[in-house]
Amino acid sequence: MLAVERFRVNGRDVWIGVIFHGRIQGISFAFTRGELLERIRNLAEFLRRRNVSVSLDVQPSNYTELVYRVMVGELENEKALSELSFEGVTPFERRVYEWLTKNVKRGAVITYGSLANALRTSPRAVGGAMRRNPYPIIVPCHRVVSREGIGHYNLGIEEKKFLLELEGVKKWTS
Repeated sequence: MLAVERFRVNGRDVWIGVIFHGRIQGISFAFTRGELLERIRNLAEFLRRRNVSVSLDVQPSNYTELVYRVMVGELENEKALSELSFEGVTPFERRVYEWLTKNVKRGAVITYGSLANALRTSPRAVGGAMRRNPYPIIVPCHRVVSREGIGHYNLGIEEKKFLLELEGVKKWTS
């Protein structure tokens, strides 16, 4: 199923889409409805390639509100972790996502290298897991930055800066 809802965040429209079946299978967000729908199609294709059965039949859900509450800081990321299905996620990716969500709190960032050191892996492996994260916002991949700057973000640098600014992170967004 798919739930889509528009919220007003810091003076901007933010469209949140959640693919779910029992639990959250994937999340996306965008500043326009059209961009969100394109991202949802890409996310559904990614999940299907990972053998996750996905339906894009629209159905209301509280999951969009849950993601919004995490986005604006009303709910800690870790509290929403149990709502994720982790279908199609490798054991390594799950370990990275859970460690990041439990250890890097709102308003903080970590470098790819530091995250890799904490998990005894390589920065490239961490970067790959971040790029494939089907749960942005709840799994705060936007909080992972490069040594030299803000780093990459699958949904776009403008979106990464928006989330970091929303969390009060200034150093990486100016």
